[in-house]
Amino acid sequence: MKEFLEYVVGQLVDRPDEFTVRVSEQGDARQFVLELPRSEVGKVIGKQGHTINAIRGLLLSSSRQGGRVSFEIEERPEQ
Repeated sequence: MKEFLEYVVGQLVDRPDEFTVRVSEQGDARQFVLELPRSEVGKVIGKQGHTINAIRGLLLSSSRQGGRVSFEIEERPEQ
């Protein structure tokens, strides 16, 4: 799923080499944290959050184990 998320986000942002995806697992819960520059955050969130909600929906539907899946964005200052 991490590779899928990297592919989707890479298609949305202008600078695909400047973001990272971290995955942490605790029991049946899996958390994806996307870290990217502040200027790219809006492209991933989309108008009224439609894009990020679609990404979350895809992550949930692709979770085969039925556990909890969360997707968060951390913005970092421009370099």
